[in-house]
Amino acid sequence: MNAPLRRSGVVILVLFGLIFANLNWIQAYKADDYRTDPRNQRVQVAEYERPRGSIEAAGGVALAQNTETEGELKYQRVYPKKEIYAPILGYKPVDGAAVGIEAAENDILSGASDKLFADRLSDMFTGDSTGGGNIVLSINPRAQEVAWKQMTDNERGVTKGAAVAIDPATGAVQAMVSMPSYNPNPLANHDTAAARQAYDKLEADKDQPMLNRAVANTLPPGSVFKVIVSAAALEHNYNIGSELQAGSVYQEGGATIRNSEDEVCPGSTITLKKALTTSCNTAYSRLGVKLGRDVVIDTAKKWGFENEDLVVGDLESKKGLSVAASRTGAIANEDGSVDKAALAQSSLGQRDVRMTPLQGAMIAATVANNGSQMQPYLVQQQLDSDRRTIYTAKPKELREPIDSSVAKDLQEMMQSVVEEGTGKNARISGLTVGGKTGTAQNVAGADPHGWFVGYALDEDGKPVSAVCVMLENVPGGHASAEAARIAGLIMKAAAGQGGN
Repeated sequence: MNAPLRRSGVVILVLFGLIFANLNWIQAYKADDYRTDPRNQRVQVAEYERPRGSIEAAGGVALAQNTETEGELKYQRVYPKKEIYAPILGYKPVDGAAVGIEAAENDILSGASDKLFADRLSDMFTGDSTGGGNIVLSINPRAQEVAWKQMTDNERGVTKGAAVAIDPATGAVQAMVSMPSYNPNPLANHDTAAARQAYDKLEADKDQPMLNRAVANTLPPGSVFKVIVSAAALEHNYNIGSELQAGSVYQEGGATIRNSEDEVCPGSTITLKKALTTSCNTAYSRLGVKLGRDVVIDTAKKWGFENEDLVVGDLESKKGLSVAASRTGAIANEDGSVDKAALAQSSLGQRDVRMTPLQGAMIAATVANNGSQMQPYLVQQQLDSDRRTIYTAKPKELREPIDSSVAKDLQEMMQSVVEEGTGKNARISGLTVGGKTGTAQNVAGADPHGWFVGYALDEDGKPVSAVCVMLENVPGGHASAEAARIAGLIMKAAAGQGGN
């Protein structure tokens, strides 16, 4: 054989070898990826041969379910409550990954979980296509729908904001609203081109309707942060009757601190309790500087600030909605030394302090629960296709930021805010309510954000709900007053006292 033929033969053998190796690579290592790729039409058809499990609120209220179709894909995913629950549920598209609780609980909902092995084994013998398992959320439908109605029809015409309510004793999320929201039904359309068009429109919306502002957005909390500074003081030799320096103006470095109105704490001193009741800025700025940067930052961390690992969903799998970390900022000069001007402003929840509404609700819940902060969760139960319980949430303590004596002092102070101070709009007949308002300045020339965090106790002193309401860019002054009003109605609904 001459040299050219030998070279051609070697090339052909090498090519056959490469083809053989590639086939083995695909069969041995890539086959499963190709088989389960959501773009694989056969996978889509097989997935929709069985009904996906339902998602429900407490009491069996349907939030995600299926309808039968006459198309190639047998079942259509439907979200009957549309915008009200979308930030929690997310959606399940035909040709992509699910988001929200649809994603976190996909193994149960699709029937692929090992917990549902018995159902799949039964199907092998019967030939049936048993549906997926079902998810029951901790959401209280009355509280959720009151929160949605009051937020979207608020008295200030605000179009962006969030509200969260949780059970202080267990951590169960009772309500979670983000506005603006979106209708997830078009995103689950079997017409993938139409679904993509709906998604692109939402993604391009400058108001970010697909952003869950309750857990994924952080904003300056304003005077709500004074609860943290109060806790720091109570843990460092102050009591509710301790006299603080106040006055109408306080200057520290390049910062000039004034009160919201001239009549707020104009005297030279004020007690710690009265300072929180009236939201005295000058007293809290001075207090924060006196306590020191490390105390303020470390206290905030004890309450959950800087936590980058928090997820709200299923306590067992630790899957769910990721929560953005709340931050205090460094409160430091370029050389690392304490920036006292920043500390004075940060002690009012301004400067670089940022917080999620969920964190605000957890602050109020910790006070109500005598210092114990519970892990927040959304998944109350998992049920199999026959609605037999395969999992029930077992509440877990996340941390204990304060002891019960400090919690009792904070309760007295926060109840004074609602009874005599800036939080009167949150009062509820028959319940003891404590809270703290916050008005947060943001971009120069923009209206401030209005915050309220609070809790409600029943006649036996048992906590029934803790809430945070945040309204972005509230016009007309007293930005926190509307947040307090809405918070009171949400807690009232969570306590079972009616819808309005």
